Amino acid sequence: MARRPDDAPGLPIKWHPVSNGEFVPPPATPLVREATRRSRAALEANARRIGVTRRQFLLSAMGSATMLAVLSACSSDEARSSGKEPGGTFAIPPEATTEPDAAADAIGGDELVFDVQTHLLDFPAAIASGAPLGFPQSDCGEEDWHDCYRRPAFLDLMFLESDTSAIVLSAIPFPGDLLSPEVMAETIRIGEELCGDGRVFMQAQTNPSAAPVAQLRESMAQVAADFPITAWKAYCHAGGPGWFLDDHDPTAPQCGEAFLSQAEALGIKRVAIHKGFTMIGGVGPDAARYSDPVDIGPAAKAHPDIDIIVYHSGFDVGPAEGPYDEANDHGVDRLITSMRKNGIEAGGNVYGELGSTWRFVMSKPTEAAHVIGKLLKHVGPDNILWGTDSIWYGSPQDQIESFRAFEISDELQERYGYPALTPEVKRKIFGLNAAELHGLDPKAGACRFDPGELQEARFRNGRKNTTFGPATAMAVKLLQAQGEPWEAATR
Repeated sequence: MARRPDDAPGLPIKWHPVSNGEFVPPPATPLVREATRRSRAALEANARRIGVTRRQFLLSAMGSATMLAVLSACSSDEARSSGKEPGGTFAIPPEATTEPDAAADAIGGDELVFDVQTHLLDFPAAIASGAPLGFPQSDCGEEDWHDCYRRPAFLDLMFLESDTSAIVLSAIPFPGDLLSPEVMAETIRIGEELCGDGRVFMQAQTNPSAAPVAQLRESMAQVAADFPITAWKAYCHAGGPGWFLDDHDPTAPQCGEAFLSQAEALGIKRVAIHKGFTMIGGVGPDAARYSDPVDIGPAAKAHPDIDIIVYHSGFDVGPAEGPYDEANDHGVDRLITSMRKNGIEAGGNVYGELGSTWRFVMSKPTEAAHVIGKLLKHVGPDNILWGTDSIWYGSPQDQIESFRAFEISDELQERYGYPALTPEVKRKIFGLNAAELHGLDPKAGACRFDPGELQEARFRNGRKNTTFGPATAMAVKLLQAQGEPWEAATR
């Protein structure tokens, strides 16, 4: 990927609207617009104050700390204007905005960061022609736009441009097998050369409703025999006709039980299932129906030996997240209700994953506090998994830095019984939970790059402040019009 112009690395915390392609990104909130306005002024002033270039400051931890401090101040002003206090905040001491060591203390860390939802694409020669995808990443600066999505760009963004130390490669239902098991296996080999053994894991993309059940079982057995997969990945609303994990709807394909039973029989008892983040006005009238986590609780109850990883934790673009209410038919509450109705307690065999979810709410401190607080309370601190849905959002470094500094207010903890988001809990979410689930020795810790090497790479490349997903409704529609990737969901 080409270096960006010296004066335009982008802002270090990426709040602006952008999507992973599964939903239309809403416009920036008034809070984000005001925080961005104030951040630009503060970033310029702080760069001048310590005598560095604008580019250097924007690529530094001090730049990130400056923006998080500004967002906290703006969020407090917004809440207090209506007689309230924000439900969440970012703990940034003033000196972190101008002193490198203080910034490192505030938003740095040496914990294991294990990202369980990452994506790259590799284009077979047979389909490597045609117009670029509708992601801005297609204009990353490479002569061949396909290279913007392939292994070198992906591994740089994940392992050099962020503090990520271990990843799960997660397939998506693009036509053409753009993240095949063969590509995943080669990426594992290269990733281990970069970051150490056992740091790259692969899932097997499965489309249970796309073929007869007998063929589903046969294909799962073949993939399990041929590749070192750690989990199965499926979308109930894409890759074939809509279906449910628990087969509760007789009008939908009856393949959920066969899928889970075969996963259990093959001894690979981890299933990652997309729930939430349905494209608004997107893939069909029933897409939201099949991405509803209503089937999670019954499936977990029927298969207690299978660990069900709920990608996005059922979060959806729509009404703001607040305290849990069983009457709510949107967002994280749907997942919690499905679990509660089926006796799945916190710490059970259901895991909530944060890919795209944290990125969406990290600029909304009160909403973020409710999302994380509800997951801590009802899913459990040992059952929340760090994921970022990258590379659509570029380097996940800003997501990591934001989460390191985030705190749930005492008021929300007392009122709703949310556990405190302590450093110990953050370490679990960042990596220890996923390490235990996937069999990675947590003592492996961070990649073998030292902080100085990583900082130098980020200054030199200047890519960590860039996002690559579609940022407008029109961009999402153009992406869908190309048949990529969710266009065939419920037909």
